[in-house]
Amino acid sequence: MGGHGGSLEAYRSLEPHLRAGVQFAGTLFVAVVVLGLLQSDATRAVAKSRRSPVISFSIGLPSLLVVAGLASTGILIVDTSVGSFFAIPLVIFGVTVLPPVTAIGFTAIGQTLTSRFRVDRLWAGVFVGAFLSGLAGLAFPTAVVFTGLAGALGIGASVRVLFDGVGAARPDDRTIPPANKI
Repeated sequence: MGGHGGSLEAYRSLEPHLRAGVQFAGTLFVAVVVLGLLQSDATRAVAKSRRSPVISFSIGLPSLLVVAGLASTGILIVDTSVGSFFAIPLVIFGVTVLPPVTAIGFTAIGQTLTSRFRVDRLWAGVFVGAFLSGLAGLAFPTAVVFTGLAGALGIGASVRVLFDGVGAARPDDRTIPPANKI
């Protein structure tokens, strides 16, 4: 396989323990950077995904499929004649969205697990989430599934935080259609 699958094949060719270490370190680094740079929004996304994970996952799974589909389309069309013009923005979009939201998802999962042991701190969630990411990296199919679940949870919560301010803030601001008024 040429240029498209080179990084994936390089990742799969790593020894399982090395792959787990790379995945642990990468998740830890991205989570620390994202939670450090986007303190308010990222922390709210972690809290929102913990408060209602089913809603976050339901919003996040289609969103994850769209973003991953756009990024992979960009990777596939890069070698065509017009591909570089359209591929570069698609790949950049995928690379800037997918790792941060996946780190948010892993942090939410980690913080949920640590709260069971009465340690409800963000730093513990970051560390345990990164550890779970590394543990999933021992087997490639497990890494794909677990990273996908964390990515869907993180992107769903991030979308919910992004659109949180849209709409009526107070219940009095909401309107009732005339047919439903009593």
